[in-house]
Amino acid sequence: MAKLYFYYASMNAGKSTNLLQADFNYRERGMATMLWTAAIDDRGGAKGDDFAIESRIGLHAQAQRFDPTTDLWSRVKDVHAVQPLSCVLVDEAQFLTRDQVWQLAKIADEAGIPVLCYGLRTDFQGELFEGAAALLGIADSLVELKAVCHCGRKATMNLRVDQSGAAVKAGQQTEIGGNDRYVALCRKHFSEAMA
Repeated sequence: MAKLYFYYASMNAGKSTNLLQADFNYRERGMATMLWTAAIDDRGGAKGDDFAIESRIGLHAQAQRFDPTTDLWSRVKDVHAVQPLSCVLVDEAQFLTRDQVWQLAKIADEAGIPVLCYGLRTDFQGELFEGAAALLGIADSLVELKAVCHCGRKATMNLRVDQSGAAVKAGQQTEIGGNDRYVALCRKHFSEAMA
């Protein structure tokens, strides 16, 4: 039976790298996959290429982009009818809507295709993202990937910083950025920075 997986972590834990490795493993065996990432995160495409998923260590791949209106069930079902898929992989899964998470569960349950989702659990204020909350609630398998705080402890929080490196304590839940905007910290150092 196919399952819905959620691999979650703070920033800089290797989520995209893990997704790309899983995709490579399927493709190396001659199996078809379908990759998805959030349309809101255009960092890969903004670099002048057509790579939608790019890891910090230089791995990259093309992917379909979803936004809140994308019907993942229909899109995956249509592709699967033409070329049977062995796996669906979703990067930036925190940006999924609750309905889209249920569509991914339907892909696993009814189409029999494993779905591997990778994303953040919480935002820069320690609040759950909608997609992460839904995945934490219904995924068959939850896997926490490890990032490391500057103190050596496990980083579980995402601190948003301004241009001078000071903590940002208020703002929109979503602001796209990498190491220039976010620092992965343990809860202790996150709490100290937000005090």
